[in-house]
Amino acid sequence: MMTRKLFGTDGIRGKANTEPMTAETALKAAMAAALQFRRGDHRHTVIIAKDTRLSGYMLEPALTAGFTSMGMDVILVGPMPTPAVAMLTRSMRADLGVMISASHNPFHDNGIKLFGPDGYKLSDEVEAEIEARMGRPFAPDLAGERELGRAQRMEDASGRYIEQVKASFPRGLRLDGMRIVIDCAHGAAYKVAPRVLWELGAEVIAIGDKPDGFNINDRVGATAPAALQKAVVEHEADLGIALDGDADRLFLADEHGNRIDGDQIMALIGTDWAARGKLKGGGIVATVMSNMGLELLLKGQGLSLARTPVGDRYVVEHMREHGFNLGGEQSGHLVLSDFATTGDGLLAALQVLACLKEWERPASEVLKVFEPLPQLLKNVRFAAGTAPLEAAEVKDAIRAGEDRLNGRGRVLIRKSGTEPLIRVMAEGPTDEEVAQVVDSIVAAVERAAVSRAAE
Repeated sequence: MMTRKLFGTDGIRGKANTEPMTAETALKAAMAAALQFRRGDHRHTVIIAKDTRLSGYMLEPALTAGFTSMGMDVILVGPMPTPAVAMLTRSMRADLGVMISASHNPFHDNGIKLFGPDGYKLSDEVEAEIEARMGRPFAPDLAGERELGRAQRMEDASGRYIEQVKASFPRGLRLDGMRIVIDCAHGAAYKVAPRVLWELGAEVIAIGDKPDGFNINDRVGATAPAALQKAVVEHEADLGIALDGDADRLFLADEHGNRIDGDQIMALIGTDWAARGKLKGGGIVATVMSNMGLELLLKGQGLSLARTPVGDRYVVEHMREHGFNLGGEQSGHLVLSDFATTGDGLLAALQVLACLKEWERPASEVLKVFEPLPQLLKNVRFAAGTAPLEAAEVKDAIRAGEDRLNGRGRVLIRKSGTEPLIRVMAEGPTDEEVAQVVDSIVAAVERAAVSRAAE
């Protein structure tokens, strides 16, 4: 199997104007992707969207040049959420969709995410094939002078996405009388998210809705909850919604400003859908990071929690393979496959708002679906080239922690995919017991890391 060096867990990502996030690499990636998806004699089309980062102005034309040089027509939709790209790629029968974004990262980073004609993110295998093509000569496959692609801007893209999102909201239900704070992270949803809520009848207070190319995710958005929590309390809102830079994830704040994570949102939507006979697959798909309290709640209702590695693409793969229609991550990536092929923060928020409106109960009650088990995560840095998890002392410490929490909690140890870090997580019945288990494993990893680095 071919290996990937450029592509990570969510496309190509890096510091803007530094490899691999340069105009040259973007150009080659577009040319290679065009070759990968150039099938048949029809006129091929690619959708390109971006978030609000300054470097989008550099990457968008580079990608456009790459695709048009290979004979693909390009439709530019400007700043739009990642899920909108997936939706438009499918609805417009395009051959490929591209999102220029580094999601929740600061403005100085950027990324390239690719979607196939079915609206789903590409598999590891397809990404590896595209990467391999980038190292070969393109000259034999360039389009002839009459077959070059054209580029055009699409003016009504946001309207199409807005209607698609609104269609997920129950017919006959409106948000009249509700006051909602929406934090757009100065990102891709700064126009469409407030508009959707307003069109459904809500009183909307928008923050993080004035991007300047530099302020995306800067003390706003799903990864900086304080701004939303403060605004909800100040405006006496019924609910707060925070999206990240490309709007494929969210977190919520109840009317008191308390933070609500992805596990509680999945629990609410999942149990509501199960009661209505709408939940498919007999449960929910989540990652290894989701709280055990969610698992116990579902088990008590005869539902299952399937766990995957961290990353929404692995959640989606499991959902597709086993027939689930709800999945996501504790971090707020939520996938509702009846309506979308990838995570969509706005879609998930509308499902929560439907419950609040129909049940006529405050968010603090509705979104406290289960009691989470105490959970603690600590990171241990180690020297590159060492493997502390292979040390006998570390294996013994992990085994001791698992034995101690057996049946009452769990231990999760994993290496970071992007940094030389060991992530040590445990959850159990009490904060004290969880801390003792985590600290004992962390201490063993630190000792092993030092001794192995010295060898």
